[in-house]
Amino acid sequence: MPHERRARLALLVLGLLALGAILAFMTLGARGNWGFVLPFRGRKLLGLLLVGHAVACSTVLFQTVTANRILTPAIMGFDSLFVLCSTVLVALFGSAAVAGLDPRLVFGLNVLLMVGASMALYLWLFGGEERSLHRLLLIGVVFGIFLRMLAEFVQRLLDPNEFMVLSDMLFASFGTIPPTLLGIAVAAVAGVTLWLVPRLSRLDVIALGRPVAVNLGIRWRAEVLSVLAAVSVLVAVSAALVGPVLFFGLIAASLAHLAVGQSAHRYLLPAASLVGIIMLVGGQTVLERVFAFNTALGILVEFAGGITFIALLIGKGRR
Repeated sequence: MPHERRARLALLVLGLLALGAILAFMTLGARGNWGFVLPFRGRKLLGLLLVGHAVACSTVLFQTVTANRILTPAIMGFDSLFVLCSTVLVALFGSAAVAGLDPRLVFGLNVLLMVGASMALYLWLFGGEERSLHRLLLIGVVFGIFLRMLAEFVQRLLDPNEFMVLSDMLFASFGTIPPTLLGIAVAAVAGVTLWLVPRLSRLDVIALGRPVAVNLGIRWRAEVLSVLAAVSVLVAVSAALVGPVLFFGLIAASLAHLAVGQSAHRYLLPAASLVGIIMLVGGQTVLERVFAFNTALGILVEFAGGITFIALLIGKGRR
């Protein structure tokens, strides 16, 4: 079928582009001892692959559950939740104590807090009747503003030195992913990915909407909450690794839809993951080898993502 051929061709092209970006990242500008260069760059590459895959897939899954292509976990206030959790940890224990803790313990605390709080929000938002796009967007924006203002209130009570350390922790940085967290992050992301593989056909049914999915035998509440739990883990892992990113997932999901030309998750999820990898690995390569770290990848991603979000809103309004 033409749609199937297009989707497979798109995956092939995206796979080749991702492979090219990975090879460029690992080899361009490499001088000296390859025994040092390859492990050093390999750890950074693994972190970029994890973040690109986690954010892109979580956005596609979230859009499937909410039945629209504008909402993302970040827009619904998830990044503000990460900021609040990190702020509360520093306020309670101090930046020196947090820095002295095992990074895996801090990572685990952040993930547990974010997953628990996000699941409570999801139960309220999506556990009952269907809600309109505008209502969900409004609730998400208000919830995000509330969490952000609460975090800012706590930050104003901090010592200026503590605040500076916290600000550095909260800045999205794709070039300084802690290597000590890679093992647990790989386990979490791989576990969620393996859990998703046999459920791709169910995701296709969920994307048809609640009435159709229920008539086809889907246990809506249980399936939706399980998918949202997977989304929570993926976003919590990516936020804990690189900090909050608002629009990156929206770009990856939108480009994946454009590339494969259909909503079948067996094509859409791999395409979104590959797009995210190309953006992060390729963008980091360009910034390091061409611009010599003169700017931050997170700033460029958020700028492009903001434009994409506005374009999607305008297009939705016209339709």
